[in-house]
Amino acid sequence: MFRLEPRASAPLVWQVATPVLAVLATMIVGGGLFAAMGFDPLAAIRTIFWDPLFGPAAGYSRPQLLVKAGPLILIASGLALGFRAGIWNIGAEGQYIIGAICGAAVALAAYPLDAFWIFPAMILAGAAGGWAWGMVPAMLRNWFGASEILVSLMLVYVAQRIAAWMAFGPMKNPEGFNFPGSRNLQQYDPAANPELIANSGLHWGGVAAVLALAAIWFVMSRHVLGFHIRTAGAAPRAARFAGVRPERLVALCLGVSGALAGLAGLFEVAGPAGQITESFGSGYGFTAIIVAFLGRLHPLGILLAGLLMALTYIGGELAQMMLNLPAATVQVFQGMLLFFLLGFDLLTRYRIRRRA
Repeated sequence: MFRLEPRASAPLVWQVATPVLAVLATMIVGGGLFAAMGFDPLAAIRTIFWDPLFGPAAGYSRPQLLVKAGPLILIASGLALGFRAGIWNIGAEGQYIIGAICGAAVALAAYPLDAFWIFPAMILAGAAGGWAWGMVPAMLRNWFGASEILVSLMLVYVAQRIAAWMAFGPMKNPEGFNFPGSRNLQQYDPAANPELIANSGLHWGGVAAVLALAAIWFVMSRHVLGFHIRTAGAAPRAARFAGVRPERLVALCLGVSGALAGLAGLFEVAGPAGQITESFGSGYGFTAIIVAFLGRLHPLGILLAGLLMALTYIGGELAQMMLNLPAATVQVFQGMLLFFLLGFDLLTRYRIRRRA
């Protein structure tokens, strides 16, 4: 009865409207899911999206908004660069973990030295670790034609095993009463990443996220490299004729996205997380994929999408405590959000026509 007809160009109104429609559809379907589970759907939606900002617990949850949004925005900024070029880094979670391990290794090697250079050295080590982990799929794609999607994704599980090994082995706290996990870096002043403004939730990770957004905006809109990236994503053959070397672009995009994910891991382990544990990694690398697409791969959109996804994290935790919702609530919401976003995104590229 109906068919999809490609549009000559994507209307701006649909590009802006589809993320909003995806959020509204997620709320409606999520409310129906809560009702089917025996919960009050309006109370659940209010607890997830309203109470963290304006409810009784807002004094605690508002600062957490920046804590959660910082790593999401930082990782999504790097992912958006590659996605624009048609380079699909799905393993940012692994780069996030390796960056945290490398940065924590610098601090633990320097312990108990009190020196100003420790935290800057941790930042460099975290970025280098994430960059190196991102270069593995880049080299395998350039040299052997391997899929960066599969390689980067499988490396996530390797990184998780390395983190568990570190927590039980080389990084295990000798004063931790034989419990797995490294020293708490929050208690080691030269390596700590505290709040920059009291009760704001802002630490150096949030500052790095804003700087990353600014850099991505400049590159994509004011630099010839941004033109090469957009051309490679839209028309790979035309990009080759224009002198773009795909191998260099693959290495650049995967390296930059890996470095930013590694920075996010470093700021997390030196701040909110505090230590390397066997289960280090909170899924930020996977959630950042949703943030990048929900933000339409644009810096401003990524900023707003990162804050929204952080809100679902905090609201989900409140819903678990106040309404006894299952722990998988946040993951269900995030999955539905991506599903509806991809579904509505068809309307930006196709129009629905009735068959003759």
